[in-house]
Amino acid sequence: MKLLAPVVLACALLLSGVAAATPDAATCSVTELPVTGPTGPATVSGQLCLPAGPAPNLVQFLVHGGTYNRAYWDIPGASYQRDMADHGQATFAVDRLGTGASTHPLSIPLLINVESASMHEVIGHLRAGHVGGVQFNRVVIVGHSVGSGIVAAEAATYHDVDGVVLSGMTHMPSVPALVLGAALGLQPAFIDPTLASLGTDPLYFTTKPGARAPLFYNTSDADPSVIAADEATKDEVSVPGMGTVAVFGIVLPTTLGINVPVFQAVGSKDVLFCGLLALRDCSSAASLRAQEAPYYSAAADLTTYVLPGAGHSLALHRNASDYRDATRAWLTGHFGA
Repeated sequence: MKLLAPVVLACALLLSGVAAATPDAATCSVTELPVTGPTGPATVSGQLCLPAGPAPNLVQFLVHGGTYNRAYWDIPGASYQRDMADHGQATFAVDRLGTGASTHPLSIPLLINVESASMHEVIGHLRAGHVGGVQFNRVVIVGHSVGSGIVAAEAATYHDVDGVVLSGMTHMPSVPALVLGAALGLQPAFIDPTLASLGTDPLYFTTKPGARAPLFYNTSDADPSVIAADEATKDEVSVPGMGTVAVFGIVLPTTLGINVPVFQAVGSKDVLFCGLLALRDCSSAASLRAQEAPYYSAAADLTTYVLPGAGHSLALHRNASDYRDATRAWLTGHFGA
């Protein structure tokens, strides 16, 4: 028995070392919240992911882009939510109105003011403790692409968040790339094999099968399995709504109304918002900041970041961990998160 004791102790120490090296698993749960839709009461569905241990008092409120739903933030192999939880941070990712498990109203009235108002209501729910029973004292709203335009309008209108993260967006989109991408890569959702069952009206559109890779990725920096998962979870977007977001959330200087710190991130190979046709040099954070700073007030204390080699959906590329690390560093610097 005395000979066995050191062996047992060694095994216990080894196992404790393995446990300590294993990242804490995220605890994720789905919540449905009442909001105001374009024609009356509606519901927004979202996924809260919390780290192990006591819940943080800051939450990142995640708003996806067009033809996505909240799955953008939780794609297997590239999950923003689970990685943030492994690093001790809370996230809440919603299905915007017209997507996922949220209410699907008619497309025509689903404009940027309706979208931003519904996000404002969700922020109220987060602060009141209606999501997972956690009363978050601080909310940082995070957008991607079209979602960034909605986030900008929300933050500039309601002044109810502590910080703003805008990804996959500059103020000068490449009009030729957007027009060509829409003409060749989009189709009405009601004729799409995976979305026809939704039965939505003809002005909801989605990407054609196989179109997401050239539109949203630099495929040399992307895992084919992630692109396949993206394709399998794609969603629809209101064309009238997307138009109002493009004008009033992205092109016009709506961001001048944001009075809290802003972190703006893009992929260097984003064909929709970077390059010669977009009049945006995304080769470095410094060059991006020089071009984007006039669209922000001094109160925004703008920080920019460029993920090398990544396309439009930068959170889904092979090196997306660098983008997440940069986001965490910004959060820590401004909020001690």
